[in-house]
Amino acid sequence: MKDPIVEISELSVFFGKYCVLNKVDLFVRSLDFLTIVGPNGGGKTTLIKTILGLVEPESGSVRVFGKKPCSVAYKNIGYVPQIKTIDRSFPGKVYELVATGWSGRWKFALNDVLRQRVKEVLSTCGLEHLEDRQINKLSGGELQRVFLARSFIRKPKLLLLDEPATGIDTIAETDFSFLLEKLQKENQTTIIMVTHDWEYAYYHSTSVLLLNKSVVALGKPQDVFTEENLQKTFGHLGHEHNMDFILRKDD
Repeated sequence: MKDPIVEISELSVFFGKYCVLNKVDLFVRSLDFLTIVGPNGGGKTTLIKTILGLVEPESGSVRVFGKKPCSVAYKNIGYVPQIKTIDRSFPGKVYELVATGWSGRWKFALNDVLRQRVKEVLSTCGLEHLEDRQINKLSGGELQRVFLARSFIRKPKLLLLDEPATGIDTIAETDFSFLLEKLQKENQTTIIMVTHDWEYAYYHSTSVLLLNKSVVALGKPQDVFTEENLQKTFGHLGHEHNMDFILRKDD
């Protein structure tokens, strides 16, 4: 059995009196690619932030690499936030943003070792030509890949992504997917990703979590994506996602 990376038991999170997550259990093993799928307001982002240690649970336990999230070394976790939430008006350059993944702080002067590491990860992600470009001059797809480069600069053992494909075109999304899989293989990284793309989750994940405040289903994609589970999660079937071809009735 592979080593556990994330272990969550009976996790409940409240914002005031509002329950965001209710008794969530989750176990993620080394090199898993877990996708989290659910409706808006279903607690997906909150779960990611709880694993990162940014949200304090009301009850239950969260362990990452066997420790409380706040005790995990910064270098071991990478994070790609929702691109739509990022302030792109800050007058920084691509290489400066990527470098913040190393120390967590903005540095305008980089030493030779860090500058070389930035160049390496930009080259791996096919972004070397954007090294000196201003962040506010990037397209959505370019910015997405820059944040992926930032998250991999330390070769993390765990990568968390929150709807990374939101707001970008299909071509950019495809490029991002290939790059993500390449980096996972090269760095032996465990991935947890929030996505609205059911088809991507079905074909690229090792496991899928259907989440609507509590766990509706967790397991292999072909076992989780059933008509009954999707109705429990969303209250209706998302035909706009063209997922009819994989839906099946539960036995």
